[in-house]
Amino acid sequence: MQKFKSYSILDILKLILGSVLVACAFRFFTYPNSIVSGGVTGVSQITNLLTGLPVGVVNICLNIPLFAVCWKKLGLRDLVGALMVMVMASVFIDLLAYAKFVATDDPLLAAVYGGVLNGAGNGIIYTTGSTGGGIDIVAKLLRRKYAHINFGNFILGMNVIVVLTFAVLFHRFESCMYTMIMMFISSKVMNLLLYGANVSTVCYIISTCPAEVADAINGEMHRGVTFLKGQGGWSGHDQPVILTVIKRHEIAQLRALVRTVDDHAFFIVTEAKDVFGKNFENIQSED
Repeated sequence: MQKFKSYSILDILKLILGSVLVACAFRFFTYPNSIVSGGVTGVSQITNLLTGLPVGVVNICLNIPLFAVCWKKLGLRDLVGALMVMVMASVFIDLLAYAKFVATDDPLLAAVYGGVLNGAGNGIIYTTGSTGGGIDIVAKLLRRKYAHINFGNFILGMNVIVVLTFAVLFHRFESCMYTMIMMFISSKVMNLLLYGANVSTVCYIISTCPAEVADAINGEMHRGVTFLKGQGGWSGHDQPVILTVIKRHEIAQLRALVRTVDDHAFFIVTEAKDVFGKNFENIQSED
């Protein structure tokens, strides 16, 4: 049986803060301007408009069968975290309704700032390794089965279904356009919190003194290097190509370092989508 790893105090505070931000985005920005949320919260919003039932209550009711079906595959820690977020966000959404406060009646501003708050809230939640329940659970399980598809793409696909349903039922196509703006901004903010400081780059260096460049990278930056076999297309001479993976903020340091060794070196930088291994992401991670 898998050992349960409890949440730290910091993780719990993150879950609370993230839930509050998500609830504020919904109650003060998107909901008053008929901007539909994605996922189960969006379905709850549609149900609210059709029946008048509180969004938070509907959200909890819709999540219960998802947890019942998926709890064995999620693991105890993920289940507890998702339950905490789902309950807190739902309660905050209904409690904030009593504030009778609307931040703006401009749909564009609501989409922008609602997206920022929503993305920040979800990003903070995801940094703990937890999810917000709802379609996040489904996306996490699908991600494990179809690892070649991004987690965000699963979320986007299911959100599109909810948004199109809202548009068809209420004929609010303009609201759905604002929803797409909100979702785009939310995903960018969320990715910034999750990956912004950890974006890695792959660097290829072609130099007449590859050994010296490699030694400098190892010694000064403590980064590993790999020699690839290359050949000059014009000269036909064998030419080793240095490959190294670094963080984005280290590019300037590496460029200066290479320049001190060989100011005629050819330096290519490309962005790496994911990097797993020592000093990077955990290769054992399933998400």
